[in-house]
This record gives sequence, C-alpha cells and structure tokens, in this order.
Amino acid sequence: MTRHWLITGVSGGLGRALAEAALDRGDVVVGTLRDEAQAANFEQRAPGRSFAVLLDVTDGPQLVSQRAAEAIRRAGHLDVVVNNAGYGLLGAVEEVNEEELRHQMETNFFGPLHLIRALLPHFRERGGGHIVNISSIAGFRGQAGLGLYNASKFALEGLSEALQHELSPFGVPVTIIEPGAFRTDWAGKGLRRAAERSPVYAALAERGDRGMSRLDGEQQGDPDRAAAAIIAAVEADSPPRRLPLGSDAVAAVRSKLNSMERELDDWQDVSLSTDYANRRA
Repeated sequence: MTRHWLITGVSGGLGRALAEAALDRGDVVVGTLRDEAQAANFEQRAPGRSFAVLLDVTDGPQLVSQRAAEAIRRAGHLDVVVNNAGYGLLGAVEEVNEEELRHQMETNFFGPLHLIRALLPHFRERGGGHIVNISSIAGFRGQAGLGLYNASKFALEGLSEALQHELSPFGVPVTIIEPGAFRTDWAGKGLRRAAERSPVYAALAERGDRGMSRLDGEQQGDPDRAAAAIIAAVEADSPPRRLPLGSDAVAAVRSKLNSMERELDDWQDVSLSTDYANRRA
C-alpha cells in the first residue's frame, strides 16, 4: 500500500529520516520546510512523490490551514500526518522570558494543534487517516532545566489522548511517539537557551550546558531506526497509542510508572478518604 504522508520539519533529524524512509518505500511525502533552497532540494529527492510546502508552524491557524490544503492538493490526499517540527528550550522556569515561553508553546503545541484541526475534515471525509505526534520522553517525565519544553510536550500528549477517544469512531488512530536521546541536532544547534541567566540557577545551567555538550553527537538513538519503528507503528493493524523509542526512553517510562504506583499505594487511604462517606464502598 502506497501511503501519502505530511511530515512537518523535514530539513533534518527525525523528520528527514522518516521522510527518506517513506520515499524509499515508494510512498508520497509532503514535507514542510522554512527555507526555499531546502524546499527545492526536497522536491528533487523523488520528483512526483516528494513535495515541499513552505511553512513555519508558528504562523497561525489561517496560514497553517492554507498550507494543509496545499499539501492535500499536491499529494492528492493524505493518509498520515506527522507533527515533528519542534525544538528544545533549556532554562529554569523562572529564567525563561515571556517571548521565549510563548514561542516554545506556539511551536511544539499550538502548531500541531492547528495542523490537526485543519486536516480532520479531510480524514473524516476519507473515512480514515493516522495522526502521529512526535512528543519526547520529556512529555512523560519532567526534568529540571527543561520545564517549558516539558510543558509543551505534556500538553501535546494530553491533546493526543483526548483525540484518541474523539477520533476512534472515524477510524483515525492517534499515536504519540516518545523518543529518548537520538543523534540529531536537538542537543546541538537546534537547542535554544534562555537569554537571561539568573545566578540563582547557575549550578543548574552549568549542569544543563555540560550535559547537552556531552550528549550532542553521542546519543545512542539512531534516527533511521526510529523512522522504521514509526512506519511499523503506522502499518500495524492495532497501532500503539504511545510508543517510547530508545532504551533510555523505555527505562524512563518504567521508572516513572513504578514511582507513581508506589506513591499511589502509599497515599491511597488519603486519596479515598475524600469521597462522601455514604458513597464509599
């Protein structure tokens, strides 16, 4: 089966790896980019099957909707949308300024939201489709120094879970992808840092900078293998609702689940004590 994909952010990293893998299979891919030269290059990757749409996902719902319509027109139809475009923001919650935090949320949350809303009528009319939202292990587990990035990905995951319930009657599955550390530019030139550094968080900033510097280029995750895993999820008869990628992601999910279960057990009596007495079993 030839699938028609719309993938945001195909200039590099996981988005590019997924686009390349889909094109190698003979699929049709519409990729969004922000640079005209990169867009022209992508169109030459597989003429007639690789299409570029110029889009910055922060441009707002009207332009996102226009670009979604353009993607449908150029591809003929869409079977899968992958919300991949995004970036990390390093800085304590108190340090991040208003412009930085809003841009983080606009890119990582509102951009995908606007694109999904623009494409839902198309999927419903076709009687199917698949939404793949690229979150992060940071969308499941908070980490000091990444609070706004965590917030953007937690929001995306909450939206995705609601959509899973809303769209199941229409045959449109939603899959949350939670990568760990993959060898992309995320921890390098793609990472942004809060412009203002507070001496109060100097130790945290130093640990974050040092950690990202060590991580960049040494990540265990292979983007090509991640792309293959995402394609396998899309092809599955029963696609996963949530798919961690990488041994570090699996370990982090298990660790948090175990911690939550222990805490739930420890505080269960207090939790249950808040019901009206005549309603408790």
